[in-house]
Amino acid sequence: MSGHTKMKQNKLLKIAKEVVKLEIESLKKLQSSFGNSFEKLIKTIVNRKNGKIIISGVGKSGIIGKKWAATLSSTGTPSFFLDASNASHGDMGQITSNDIVILISLSGQSDELKNIIQYTSRNRNIKLIGITSKKDSILYKNADVNFLLPNVKEAGPGGFVPTSSTTVQIALGDAISIVCMNYKKFGRLDFKKFHPSGTLSIKLKTVADLMMVKNKIPFASENINVKNAVSNIAKKGLGAIVLRNNIKATTGILTDGDLKRLSDKLHNFKNIKVKNVMKKNPISVDKNMLAAQALSLMNMKKITSLCVHENNKKKKTIGFIHIHNILDANIT
Repeated sequence: MSGHTKMKQNKLLKIAKEVVKLEIESLKKLQSSFGNSFEKLIKTIVNRKNGKIIISGVGKSGIIGKKWAATLSSTGTPSFFLDASNASHGDMGQITSNDIVILISLSGQSDELKNIIQYTSRNRNIKLIGITSKKDSILYKNADVNFLLPNVKEAGPGGFVPTSSTTVQIALGDAISIVCMNYKKFGRLDFKKFHPSGTLSIKLKTVADLMMVKNKIPFASENINVKNAVSNIAKKGLGAIVLRNNIKATTGILTDGDLKRLSDKLHNFKNIKVKNVMKKNPISVDKNMLAAQALSLMNMKKITSLCVHENNKKKKTIGFIHIHNILDANIT
């Protein structure tokens, strides 16, 4: 690499690092700005029992508004984006009583927002939340609830390209979404219901989603002998059987690997009762454990299957999950 090329590369890296540095500084300013106004904003959203959450903006703020609506909706606060330009051409009818309208505008002065501001001000049952960086703007002065974005330095020569400001707006939307999510106690199982397909759903699959139940669980009595156990394991085709006592409580597990090790030690072992050679108190997991966690546990323990229980009743096996059930679901 020539000296000139290396110098050019160093300059490129320096510029890239400076962009990120400015955006980090902007995020720190946002972090410091959380206070009473943010709390009021959150309470306005979570305490609204009826009505919709409508987010609007123009330009880059409009693009970010779509992201806000998507993130809020996916975390338990149903929302949709209303294009500010289209609102003046018939779409304003989507805003009705008891709705909350969140307008995002750095300047708070965009002409496209004025009609929405006027429309919401005429109906006292519509709450307007203004997200802007200008206290003297039309948006700030007319909103019921305001959040003042910090003044930040944009990256690049002249500081006119929306960079740091858009990063701050995205982060604010994420903060609002996650706080509302926590307030509503919206958990990962709820999140999974809102994402029935795709990568997120796969990651959020639980043991209960993949386990074998009822007659597919490889149950056997702890009182059978090893000869019958060999037959049972072969019949079930899962490489293991779950042993239970006379009151249907799980007492142990026996795998084909255990049988192999047993045959290496004893010549005449087939008449021995299984309860004398089984692994007692087999590992059992709660049905709500993430399948990915179950896979990690199997790998750590160097086993290929787990018993499944619910409500801490580990002796009452309600399911059985094999490593292939998890891998077939593309969970790694």
